[in-house]
Amino acid sequence: MQALPGFRDFLPQQCAERNYVFQVWREVARRYGFVEWDGPVLESTDLYRKKSGAEIVDQLFHFVDKGEREVALRPELTPTLARVVAAHERGFKKPLKWFSIGQFFRYEKQQRGRLREHYQLNCDIIGEPSLASDVELVALAIDLLRGFGLTKDDFVVRISDRQFWTEFLQANGTADERRQEILEIIDKSEREPREKTKEKLAELAGPVLKILEQGATSDRLNQIQAGLQTRGLADFVQIDVRIVRGLAYYTGIVFEIFDRAGKLRAIAGGGRYDNLVAQLSDSSANLPALGFAMGDVVLGELIRETAHARDQMAKAIQVEHQIQVYAVIAKEERREVALKQIQAMRDSGYRVDYPLTAAKVPKQFQTAEQLGARFAVVFGDEWPNVAVKDLGTGKQETVKSDDLLAHLGVGR
Repeated sequence: MQALPGFRDFLPQQCAERNYVFQVWREVARRYGFVEWDGPVLESTDLYRKKSGAEIVDQLFHFVDKGEREVALRPELTPTLARVVAAHERGFKKPLKWFSIGQFFRYEKQQRGRLREHYQLNCDIIGEPSLASDVELVALAIDLLRGFGLTKDDFVVRISDRQFWTEFLQANGTADERRQEILEIIDKSEREPREKTKEKLAELAGPVLKILEQGATSDRLNQIQAGLQTRGLADFVQIDVRIVRGLAYYTGIVFEIFDRAGKLRAIAGGGRYDNLVAQLSDSSANLPALGFAMGDVVLGELIRETAHARDQMAKAIQVEHQIQVYAVIAKEERREVALKQIQAMRDSGYRVDYPLTAAKVPKQFQTAEQLGARFAVVFGDEWPNVAVKDLGTGKQETVKSDDLLAHLGVGR
């Protein structure tokens, strides 16, 4: 038996890498004043239909449960966020700065950087309309990647303004019902031949292609760039109005993050969605909102392909997993007193291992080195004294068993 297509087994090394990603995500998000929350993995299928239309069902793992409810494994978090915020927002001071790390599922064709399950960081700011919150969110996205040792030479944040295109289409007399179609064409223009894009745009081909090829900006984008310049983060950002994000609910500043080499899918993406909370919740809570998501699959590929980020991850995992003390039981008659000392060391916060069954002393020392232990504590003929060997320097001292914790504390 094997894992299902698009799903992963996390063996100890892969699990360690996943936990490292989660740790960095949490540390950086909390540094920005974000607090963690989560929602259920299973939701009503209608919640996703309401946001994305009936066609979304084909991309879901969905079924009828024993209560004859139509349910689906969550493909994203935003609909759940809207539902939760609408129900509970009165109990929280605005703006809300929330983040979540969870597992998501989409029944899609597998390809590089996209599986049928993945873990994802979501960061959202609810209840703040000012551009200062857009700057804050982009800065957080940048610092999350910097937290993995990635630099401006490794990734770029491409920022655009959905409102710029809305105003452009209004000025050109584009009918309301066609505006979303045009935005989706622009969103796909980098991935399709120019002639195909031109054909789809029809009468708008000339002015739209000119903007896409020559570039453009807006006052809002200039303010975002200035805000990031103040923080010393402008080198990570590029204004690029080709980024519009195809989803209809975006209303303002949007962005996507890519590796500089252009080998991978987007690492993260998001933007402002000021009307979505009210739209998805049947609520009067018309709260301005913005957020982004960062998945673990593409991020993991970028870290593994970037030497300095890969080395940082390896060192962090090594430190986290190293045993600090290995108890060498040189005489089996000392096992009982050794176990008492082992428990005392663990109660004091040390990571301690020992042989579960009798083993030769050289083999025990070999195991201690393989586990990366700093100290080996030998329980043998000298009891109630123990020998403490620093496996890094080779220095060995005899210590009274009552003084063992104090002695270890010096080198902790």
